Amino acid sequence: MKVIICGAGQVGWQIARHLSGERNDVTVVDVNADLVRRATETLDVRGVVGFASHPDVLEKAGARDADMIIAATHSDEVNMVCCQIAQSAFNVTRKIARIRNQSYLETAWSDLYTLDRLAIDVVISPEREVAEAALQRLAAPSTFDTEVFMGGRAQLLGLHLDADCPVLNTPLRQLNDLFPTLRAIVVGLRRGGRLVAPDADDQLLAEDDIYVFTHSEDVTRCLEIFGKKNRKQERVVIVGGGNVGLGVARALEARTDRIRAKVIEKDRTTAENAADGLERTIVLNGDGMDMDMLLEAAVDRADAVLAVTDDDKTNLLVSVRAKQAGCQMAITLINDPTLAPLMAPLDIDAYINPRATTVSSILRHIRHGRVRGVYSLGDAEAEMIEAQVLSTSPLAGRLIRDIEFPEGVLVGAVMKGDRVMKPTGDLRIEAGDVIALFAMSKDVPEVERLLQVSIDFF
Repeated sequence: MKVIICGAGQVGWQIARHLSGERNDVTVVDVNADLVRRATETLDVRGVVGFASHPDVLEKAGARDADMIIAATHSDEVNMVCCQIAQSAFNVTRKIARIRNQSYLETAWSDLYTLDRLAIDVVISPEREVAEAALQRLAAPSTFDTEVFMGGRAQLLGLHLDADCPVLNTPLRQLNDLFPTLRAIVVGLRRGGRLVAPDADDQLLAEDDIYVFTHSEDVTRCLEIFGKKNRKQERVVIVGGGNVGLGVARALEARTDRIRAKVIEKDRTTAENAADGLERTIVLNGDGMDMDMLLEAAVDRADAVLAVTDDDKTNLLVSVRAKQAGCQMAITLINDPTLAPLMAPLDIDAYINPRATTVSSILRHIRHGRVRGVYSLGDAEAEMIEAQVLSTSPLAGRLIRDIEFPEGVLVGAVMKGDRVMKPTGDLRIEAGDVIALFAMSKDVPEVERLLQVSIDFF
């Protein structure tokens, strides 16, 4: 597949890294020569320096025979123009644009994105994706990461194992014997900073981070088995009243279970806009770094603080101060993934990486054949892939134990009809089933071959 990626920032670079690693023909376009040089020197991609919205630059990048264009520059308007020119001048089959400004995304203007208007096939909104990720963290407060799969019937849970975890030093294969009715599989294990797909004989140790794929009905039991409590969130303080904070507060207001939320926003105009856009949520104009302001918002009695300003260091310090004041849980927005190792020493419970959520959203649409969902884990180290099994797939009609998956691939669950089933060795995969696979990044091309997505791409 031939792909043009407009924008060589962190999101564009990560997408280029994924696609070039899967042997696609990738060209990166950016006006910043240093960013293009970084991409071409570290990845197997071509680079073009220039304005991505200029037709001659797109032509130089190979738009005449491109299969897809991904517009992920910092400008919404440039991304829109990129997609329009890709359609009008070069008839590119698939066009994806990252759009941040919420006014472009309001329902009243949703008909803008049609072939005869703005030729964009898929619109990705980082703020909405991040707000959704924040809500998922709040819904599973004892996890450091979580994502929903199979139409809400299954979940991926990221869990940090403490010294009091009841199943430490237990081989994974014995978990099946101890809890035979539990519909959950440990699909990923991070130890010493390295993420792997674990073997059945691997034991769980204190300070491990694990990824568990589980039936949604078994989430509470799963958390208990690994020594976690699913605390109910009734009082939430949100620091940052921009698009992300406002989106979370609106979603909390719309929930049937009553959650009392307060928003702290430093900028007066942004605070007034947030107050106008909310009905029951109290909005305070002040600095979330100020302990007096945090106490005025009753952070000492809050079940969770959500720090979602546009500054990583502010989010970290707000979270630390909130925890020191007595807040039960801190969730922090972190743009710089190199800050992630600070979470545990600073006693921050969970973090959200906007780039990872955006990359996951784009990957979901890139692999759009029979792949229904993709979630990027860690620093693009692995993926959780949900896909429907084709009748032509090598998986169809075979028992799981007879399928030669790569070493870095594990089956998380199989859905037959609307039933989510635990992937035992004697379970037969049939055409039409939906399968969830954990795959290390190097093994994703082989997973796509097994799923035969490539023949169904466009």
